[in-house]
Amino acid sequence: MSRIEAPSSDDTAATGDLVDLLLSGLPAEAVLTDPDVTASYANDMASFCPAGSPAVVVLPRTTEQVQHVMRTATALRVPVVPQGARTGLSGAANASDGCIVLSLTRMDRILEINPVDRIAVVEPGVVNAALSRAVGEHGLYYPPDPSSWEMCTIGGNIGTASGGLCCVKYGVTAEYVLGLEVVLADGRLMSTGRRTAKGVAGYDLTRLFVGSEGSLGIVVRAVLGLRPKPPEQLVLAAEFASSAAACDAVCRIMEGGHVPSLLELMDRTTVKAVNAMAQMGLPETTEALLLAAFDTTAPAADLAAVGALCEAAGATQVVPADDAAESELLLQARRLSLTALEAVKGVTMIDDVCVPRSRLAAMLDGVDRIAEKYRLTIGVVAHAGDGNTHPTVCFDPADPDESRRARESFDEIMALGLELGGTITGEHGVGVLKKEWLAREIGPVGMELQRAVKQAFDPLNILNPGKLF
Repeated sequence: MSRIEAPSSDDTAATGDLVDLLLSGLPAEAVLTDPDVTASYANDMASFCPAGSPAVVVLPRTTEQVQHVMRTATALRVPVVPQGARTGLSGAANASDGCIVLSLTRMDRILEINPVDRIAVVEPGVVNAALSRAVGEHGLYYPPDPSSWEMCTIGGNIGTASGGLCCVKYGVTAEYVLGLEVVLADGRLMSTGRRTAKGVAGYDLTRLFVGSEGSLGIVVRAVLGLRPKPPEQLVLAAEFASSAAACDAVCRIMEGGHVPSLLELMDRTTVKAVNAMAQMGLPETTEALLLAAFDTTAPAADLAAVGALCEAAGATQVVPADDAAESELLLQARRLSLTALEAVKGVTMIDDVCVPRSRLAAMLDGVDRIAEKYRLTIGVVAHAGDGNTHPTVCFDPADPDESRRARESFDEIMALGLELGGTITGEHGVGVLKKEWLAREIGPVGMELQRAVKQAFDPLNILNPGKLF
């Protein structure tokens, strides 16, 4: 299928009727119908994901406006595709034919920052970096930091249960979502969770919505947990003559009880790509570069201990930073990784396989074999501390054979991850890209129960149809 099609119905409403009904409860500037404009909302940043043509794009500013959209959609049996900044990498925000695209980017208010309760209350369109800076002014810290944090929204982060560089110490988005306000498929408003430090009343519906990719309801408000702002982190870079040695260092660090705030790995393909793009002077003989950081009260001592473990694992060079400026310089290579790999061929397909840390070396070796088998450039950057790898397939989309090999290699990487006891996605979600792989991972009983949950919340299947299942 080359497009995402809307659910069939006996009497699909004409676009004109749909727009008229939407305008009865929305300001004219919130309803976009120009085909050239609506087409720009058709897809996120994933490759190989079908997308349809939306009938209309709606940009609400209030919960009541979202409720009006969902009541209209239910009355007319029109699918609704919720969107944030569309920085996702799985096609979860891709439009279906004839749908309402519900863009939540204008619901961008930070409603409350409470240093005593250590919470923030926000709307879904708040940009991750804007929230981080705002809470930082109160001496607080919102840890989840996807690489797209300057663009991605909190609603999108919740929808995909996104992660980031700091997950090894601070965990993923799900661990910071305490409560939600959600507009259901029929327009009803539901509150889940709490504002309190703890609470176990009933099923944990908050966690159910986190990672549901907009398939169960529309998040319109979130209560987020915050932490005290940690000290400035210091970074160490360690070079290795093999990826196996770098992965051994990761295992030694974690086994030794260390808690780095960041533990990232770049393979030789990525290092070379960064050198080619930015002339950073990284040694071309480096087979793997490991970056470790600590935001403790004595980071230099922690870096010294980790540096010794890296040397014991076979590091050819260990470079600890002396201050924040030098730390930032060391992190630049990691931050440039995906841009540099994209420059290799112009397009990339970014996988998101997470494996047990003890199997990280086997994962990297397997990706090398897959790259050789399919005659492709595949660079790997990894949140090594939690086993989350991002094999990045570089290919020319104008070359049909290379595109075919890219897609086949991507699938083979996911199969490898499952064989190693891992999961097909650590933080990007399922969307369109990995639907068949979700079924393989969780099995028929798991699929049956997940579909039953979807049916309970969305009996007409109008919320983000064609995603996950």
